[in-house]
Amino acid sequence: MTKVSSLTTNLIHRPDEPIQDFVPFDLAQRLDAAVWVFDIDNSRIARANAAACRLWRASSEEDLKGRDLSRDMSSTVAKRLLQYQADFTAGNTTFTELWTLYPSGEPESVMVVYSGYRLEDGRMAMMCEALGQAEDQPDNLRSAEALLHTDVMITLFSRDGPPLYMNPAARNAFKTPVVDFARLFVEPTDCDELLDQMERLGEYRLVSRMNTARGQRWFDVSAKKCSDAVTGQPAILMTAIDVSELKEARDTARHLADRDQLTNLHNRTFLQNHLSTLYRVRPDTPCALIFFDVDRFKLINDRYGHEAGDTVLKQIALRTRATLRAHDMIARLGGDEFVVLIEDVHDRASLEAQISRLRLAISRPILHNKTRIDARISVGVASFFPRKGDQSDVLREADIALYASKQSGRDKVTYFTPEMGVAAKARDRLEIELRHAVENEEFVLYYQPRLDIETGKIIGAEGLARWMHPERGVLLPDSFIPICEETGLIEELGRLVLEVGCRQAIDWARQGRDLSVSLNVSPRQFSDPGFINTLTLLATDPDFPTGKIELEVTETVLIGDHDLIAGRLRAITAMGYRLAIDDFGTGYSNLSYISRFPLTCLKIDRSFISQLPESGPIVQLILTLGQQLGATVVSEGVETAEQLAWLSDHNCDEAQGYYITAPLPVPEFEAFTDRLLVF
Repeated sequence: MTKVSSLTTNLIHRPDEPIQDFVPFDLAQRLDAAVWVFDIDNSRIARANAAACRLWRASSEEDLKGRDLSRDMSSTVAKRLLQYQADFTAGNTTFTELWTLYPSGEPESVMVVYSGYRLEDGRMAMMCEALGQAEDQPDNLRSAEALLHTDVMITLFSRDGPPLYMNPAARNAFKTPVVDFARLFVEPTDCDELLDQMERLGEYRLVSRMNTARGQRWFDVSAKKCSDAVTGQPAILMTAIDVSELKEARDTARHLADRDQLTNLHNRTFLQNHLSTLYRVRPDTPCALIFFDVDRFKLINDRYGHEAGDTVLKQIALRTRATLRAHDMIARLGGDEFVVLIEDVHDRASLEAQISRLRLAISRPILHNKTRIDARISVGVASFFPRKGDQSDVLREADIALYASKQSGRDKVTYFTPEMGVAAKARDRLEIELRHAVENEEFVLYYQPRLDIETGKIIGAEGLARWMHPERGVLLPDSFIPICEETGLIEELGRLVLEVGCRQAIDWARQGRDLSVSLNVSPRQFSDPGFINTLTLLATDPDFPTGKIELEVTETVLIGDHDLIAGRLRAITAMGYRLAIDDFGTGYSNLSYISRFPLTCLKIDRSFISQLPESGPIVQLILTLGQQLGATVVSEGVETAEQLAWLSDHNCDEAQGYYITAPLPVPEFEAFTDRLLVF
């Protein structure tokens, strides 16, 4: 059996009358109208008169009672019947509806009066009395079918009272008694808005939370002014579609789009949108943008692992949030960069106090798997009124101030000044020129001799990059190497230095000059996947001088996965290169693993040489370590005869510095090495 809802429904309540057999069923046998009792719980007909048997096309009452009507009953009809049962149980209610029956599979549309009927065992059943076959047009019958089966909730409300009609979807959603239109809404303001706009426009639509049998749910609600077709009184036709899952999915997507996944802070996109709103809505609000990052964060990752680095970032996020007011905002821009937006900043003292609390909170030790990690931050601050400039200006200014903090030694707070802006523009121009210079190979190598202290002979040189600027002449590394490191140009510049240095070593070997060439390799260049390929390609030259090209790395390169690093270093030495640690003694040296690396040279940092003889014990310790490792020891930054004499007395292998000579272009260097130097 399939049942189809009526085009209209009349509800008749008789609370003063008990639920009973309103027409004794024995009398129903004499009626010409079809009457039957439907057992809702078992989906079977319990009683039927002769007219009902004819309507259902059954040979007898027993034939009709034996049919299982649940087999072809839709879930919508089943829910509708349970709604009837609940209403019959609650009170003496009748329904008059147009239903379509399907006896023998053929549709039969009948207007039926439904009322409660108590079975002998006390269960609530339904008395059905057919008023006659319907003469509705096909479109009306189909619309009644759609009205029954649709998931859209359709309700007709009196203007100030209870619902006049609820389709099955609405009845199923709002099972509790619905008193009036307004009480469906969780937020009264949503109802007020809907009614006000409906009165003004005739209809209105919004998304709102509503009270349902499943709790509070989100609905796409549409309301239209109309009149009740029965009484002619003003009414409201409401349609509602449950969009809870869609809204939750969209809210989640919006949350993910606006949030950093690691720290759950707002991200760069949200910050930019928030600043745009601030510039538009509160242009005269005094604000401050605090831009900070973690000092030497890469070292934390290298030393303790990336999981420890993530722990540090999450702790910084939590601690920063705890120091802020509820309406202040914090965002993570990426990596270890964070931005705090403070609104309503009326004096410098309160801002400085806020930053002090922030730095103090972050400086407390952070624990990761019982390992203590100390983190410090460099801070850049830009104060602004939104009406002046635009959002990109203030972000740029805070970034410039942060850069100044890092340049001045880190763990500092710097406030932006106009002078910084001028310097930053000059730096930007320099970066553009540098990119052009790398593309056009405007770099050459100058060579600083390495002296064999025992023999007084020049046995090698360190190749040092010089920028042949077309307007400003020769520029030293301090003016461009830091920018190359920050921008990633160091990888391209490093490749160029390797190629020029190797060509020079090959050229000297062809000339019969017994000279080694030392070339610097930055940590970023060393970790570049293409670095090994570059070395391999250079080493395939037929005249490659095996053992005459030395690559200088800093101690930070040796931090991380020791097995991986050792494997890479062994691969480099297998090609015929030598390896040196530059600026030895100033970084993080773990003597328990340094012996595992195939190092051929230790270069003592110039800071120790400049303090001789006071720094003598440290220098002697490095000399002894070099002897134990079988590595050559070179002292950098030798600038006096006394320093060279001390190194000679203590059996240092080689010296390099301005006392011997400054870095020289190739022709001058070759002329210098043609002389035998004995000191």
